[in-house]
Amino acid sequence: MTKQVIQLGYLPRLQVQHTSETDTGQIYMPFVNWGLFVAIVLAVVMFKSSSNLAAAYGIAVCTDMLITTVLTFFVIRYAWKLPLALCIGATGFFFVVDLAFWASNMFKLFDGGWFPLLIGAAVFTLMLTWHDGRRLLNDSLRSDALRLTDFLEAVFILPPTRVEGTAVFLTAETGAVPNALLHNLKHNKVLHERNLFVTVRSHEVPRIEANQRLDVTPLGHDCWQVIVNYGFKDNPDLPTALTQIQGEGYKLDPMMTSYFLSRDIVIPTIGGGMAPWREKLFAQMHHNASGAAAFLNLPTNAVVELGSKIEI
Repeated sequence: MTKQVIQLGYLPRLQVQHTSETDTGQIYMPFVNWGLFVAIVLAVVMFKSSSNLAAAYGIAVCTDMLITTVLTFFVIRYAWKLPLALCIGATGFFFVVDLAFWASNMFKLFDGGWFPLLIGAAVFTLMLTWHDGRRLLNDSLRSDALRLTDFLEAVFILPPTRVEGTAVFLTAETGAVPNALLHNLKHNKVLHERNLFVTVRSHEVPRIEANQRLDVTPLGHDCWQVIVNYGFKDNPDLPTALTQIQGEGYKLDPMMTSYFLSRDIVIPTIGGGMAPWREKLFAQMHHNASGAAAFLNLPTNAVVELGSKIEI
């Protein structure tokens, strides 16, 4: 579940270790497992007995049932497109029952019921802060970005020295010039023979078929805009996905390919889009997030990271 939430954009990237050669869903996430361990030990130390935990358990289960009923309404109404009256009738009864159980458990709020609510509020705050922070970060990048097509036309008026191989530039927004490309031209003053500008998108569907994985747009001058699509249950593997470009008239040679990533440092500002404490929290979460290279399964000996500071 945590891995799927990460791919939907509500949590920062975390280390994922696959423990099975055949089952893609069999994974181990050290941060999540150790976090659960600490929370369980904390609960045992605080409540000391299972009877004392009853209030916390009851309110957690009833809250989960109530949320599930509400979500069921949205699924059958907006995903299955069933009539409104039928949706209300199908979920209304269960909602009343769940609400009655939940309200009765609220009397035990100060006897331990606050514990799961506190954990839920903390996780919700982290998820919402990450989602809003990513939106502000992308807005800032978009406002300062140059149009990729215009930039390439200007560059090739007096083209820089071109070197052998393929450069893959990761960018969050299609049609925008990646910061890594600007830094590479500024400091190295070279451009690779072939250049791919890649945007990875996660969709709210479980899986994306292989024939729908890539959207490739030629930009001229041996440059391509590539959109790589993943479902929230897919395992991102960018090098494998890019091998499909051979069907577009170009073959990717792994030994001659370099991946350029922008390592952004977030700078909180006063009067931004979020409260100052949330901006500082997002900046810390962004700093501690696992690198995109590991998340996209990029070969470690072919990755170049170029940093930049961005204010939100």
